[in-house]
Amino acid sequence: MALIECVANVSEGRRREVLSACEAAVVSAGARLLDVHADGAHNRSVFTFAGTPDAIERAAVALFEPALAAIDLRTHTGVHPRIGAVDVVPFVPLDGATMADCVAIARRVGAAVAARYHLPVFLYEDAASTPERTPLEHIRRGQFEGLAEKLTRPEWRPDFGPAVPHPSAGATAVGARRLLVAFNVNLATDRLDVARAVARAVRQSSGGLPFVKALGLSLTDRGIVTAEAARHGVHVLESEIIGLVPASALTDEAARAFKVAGWSDQLVLENRLRATEDQAWRT
Repeated sequence: MALIECVANVSEGRRREVLSACEAAVVSAGARLLDVHADGAHNRSVFTFAGTPDAIERAAVALFEPALAAIDLRTHTGVHPRIGAVDVVPFVPLDGATMADCVAIARRVGAAVAARYHLPVFLYEDAASTPERTPLEHIRRGQFEGLAEKLTRPEWRPDFGPAVPHPSAGATAVGARRLLVAFNVNLATDRLDVARAVARAVRQSSGGLPFVKALGLSLTDRGIVTAEAARHGVHVLESEIIGLVPASALTDEAARAFKVAGWSDQLVLENRLRATEDQAWRT
């Protein structure tokens, strides 16, 4: 039986009732909810869920209803770049699934939510319709605030939906990609220029490490900055896993070296899959 993962990013990380409604929508649609990572400073949450192709498609579409009903980007604040209330919806092939399966699901989900909610949808990564739309950062450039102007350009006509932003929900990016490890590194400084310099040095797009993407952001509630690596003589306070990681990506020893806060075997994708499978069997 094919298994597909979805790692949906929603522009809400503070209101528990909104997150609970999104969780319920995913589970009611038949997917296995593996993890919810909510971040108040970013005002963003990552929902990781898995299931059969049919279940994952239903769950991804279902997530939009509670999210769009509760999130208004006209009043949204948070440090993470975003274009939509449901900002990013990537599908990832796991056991028995192929990238082609995920591309097909991305296209069906994109078409469905565009039609139902009059929402502009961009396809990205392996599902992208043009090379320019493959990197997510190209789609997100300008954010929600610059979306209306961006959609007037012929080269940025959405793959599905209207060429105008949804008034409160903006747009969304739906894609297909391989497994990705997302984490924050908190630096012991309030200098945003240092974090941005670090991010620029390590990310692939500016000549850094292959396959690495990085941003330098300010965490004003803690008086520190966040980046994806630490240099410039500034020491690392801690790092933080966003969502789940495959077992092959991070050993216990590496987690200690990276100062991963709250590290446990429950942050490992395979372990969460086994745990939810066992729960389903018992019920």
